[in-house]
Amino acid sequence: MTITAEQIPGYRAGTWTIDPTHSEVGFSVRHLAISKVKGKFENFDATFVTAENPLDSSVTAKAEVASVTTNQKDRDAHLRTGDFFAAEEHPELSFVSTGARSDGGDFLVDGDLTMRGVTKPVTFKLEFGGFGEDPYGNYKAGFTASTVVKREDFGLTWNAPLEKGGVLLGSDVTINLDVQAALQQ
Repeated sequence: MTITAEQIPGYRAGTWTIDPTHSEVGFSVRHLAISKVKGKFENFDATFVTAENPLDSSVTAKAEVASVTTNQKDRDAHLRTGDFFAAEEHPELSFVSTGARSDGGDFLVDGDLTMRGVTKPVTFKLEFGGFGEDPYGNYKAGFTASTVVKREDFGLTWNAPLEKGGVLLGSDVTINLDVQAALQQ
């Protein structure tokens, strides 16, 4: 199935910049095999270029590793170390799209995710929230996107064994994006 601009109400071609006050770059990972720890990056940026054909659209994005927060100061400091993100050596995470496609009604964006100096292909599944004008006359787009990566694939291998078996952290990390972007004039 091909997605066309006409099938997306309010769709406009152009360059969009992320509105960081109405967006979030978050993640979650299993903890103790019984729950999930969630975190986010407070400093991030992205540019989207929507093409006349939505499947020709592209995105580039980055997040500042030192801005990671899980609402627990000691854990956040640990995440910035060489055990995890190695913030001093690798200050940014980045994503550059390599293509977009539709699959059974889903809109998928393929691209290269770079974390801790390692680049791997990933696919984000997008869900459009819609398009519309804000009270200040800015034309906005909203969507959510998610993907799951194996943290070990990016060199995030630290873990700790649990007394009753298993390990402290799961392998799968879900990356969740809640995005609002403004069309540039």
